[in-house]
Amino acid sequence: MRLPPDQYQLRRLIIVSMFASLAVVLGVVEALIPFTVTIPGAKLGLGNIVVLTCLVCFGGKDALLLIFIKTLLTAFILGSFSTFLFSVLGALGSFMIMNIMVRFGAKQFSLMMTSVMGGIVHNLGQLLAASIVLGTAKIFYYLPFLLLAGIATGIFVGAASSHLIQSLNRLQLLALRNPQS
Repeated sequence: MRLPPDQYQLRRLIIVSMFASLAVVLGVVEALIPFTVTIPGAKLGLGNIVVLTCLVCFGGKDALLLIFIKTLLTAFILGSFSTFLFSVLGALGSFMIMNIMVRFGAKQFSLMMTSVMGGIVHNLGQLLAASIVLGTAKIFYYLPFLLLAGIATGIFVGAASSHLIQSLNRLQLLALRNPQS
């Protein structure tokens, strides 16, 4: 892999790489938490804190790369192909809606609302994947419960991302403005 030619690009690559590492670690830690929920597939989504932060701070291209790294490595460490399929469909759907909201509606939608929509769409993507793997649409009976879970986890992820962005700004770690842009 060729290194970026300037300091801005190199620093950005390093921070996104650190975000990817943190997202994978948070995914593994989350798997270790005895989160007893009666809704199959419901999780806290700790790694999504980093994904949303990356999306807001660096944009869609870097966030999409982060999602693929996080999803692939977490599936290798914790799961199977079906786990990967569930995660990637949920993550891609979530990414699409959040990217649109951040890119075109940042003034209309709060970070919290963006995160909630991401959580809801993530759960819809996982239900779609489960429906494909199981060969039945009956899995959509979980939809109301997963919508509530998406709202709750979206609020948590949005609040945590907002706090993380504020903290990183205070530390000036995100002061990466490209002087050429």
